Amino acid sequence: MNFDLSGLPIVPKIMVIIGIALAVHLFVIVVRHLVGVMLSSQKTKRYRKLQSLSTIATSTLMFALYFLTIGFILREFGVSLSAYLASASVIGLAIGFGSQGVVQDVVSGLTFIFSDLVDVGDLVKVSGETGVVRAITMRFIQLENSYGAKVFIPNRTVSTLVNYPKGYIRSIADVTLTGPEKQRKKMHEAALIAMQNTYEQYPGILMRAPSEVGRVKLKSGKEILRMKFRIWPDRTDPIEKFFKEEVTAELTKVDANYKGWMISISYEAEQRITPAKRLLWGWGQNAKA
Repeated sequence: MNFDLSGLPIVPKIMVIIGIALAVHLFVIVVRHLVGVMLSSQKTKRYRKLQSLSTIATSTLMFALYFLTIGFILREFGVSLSAYLASASVIGLAIGFGSQGVVQDVVSGLTFIFSDLVDVGDLVKVSGETGVVRAITMRFIQLENSYGAKVFIPNRTVSTLVNYPKGYIRSIADVTLTGPEKQRKKMHEAALIAMQNTYEQYPGILMRAPSEVGRVKLKSGKEILRMKFRIWPDRTDPIEKFFKEEVTAELTKVDANYKGWMISISYEAEQRITPAKRLLWGWGQNAKA
């Protein structure tokens, strides 16, 4: 790359320099877009990991391109490229001593990816924030929470990470059925209507459509109707309040003695919890808890 701008007037020279900078910037944008397009259609864990790595790789590429562009531009003004690289190394070393937090962010970000703790697309809880991982960069984990807001968490501040491999937590609702079979059928139908109403009213919190597991006869002789919801972690209000209250109100119309305590709600999830020390130093260990 050898541009001779010495014979140009100052204004054209500035225009050429700006053009070079814009061309580099456009190139980086195109590379990032192409990587995103190639990987976005792939849903397997392998390609999600490549997508995670691509965010760090493109960030590194952007820095390298901008750094070299500045060097070539300065060379046209008589600054030696080798002197520029040497001074940049000294300055970078000095900044490194004063920016240890940045180094920790980079190391932690790489650890997250290569230790198979988290990938783009995972539903996780990190430092008290719950959301879907949209990017893992050299400095931040970017989440999108249930409100659609973007949350940026510095990599070095992650102390505990909870990964929900299925992308949700399961909420199991057991509705006690009482009385003769005809009355139980009415209760069954009313509970299913309430289940559907809850899903339609809270589509952003319920990750998938709820399902009916079926009627279960317990050893005690009690019969329950079991339903399954798939919801965002920490967003249990639609089930605890809206669904339970609506079912109780509807079943009271069928059985005047029906009470809210006759409906039980439980939660279960497959998750991985990893302490911070194992995030940073557990390279040779099995990092999955």
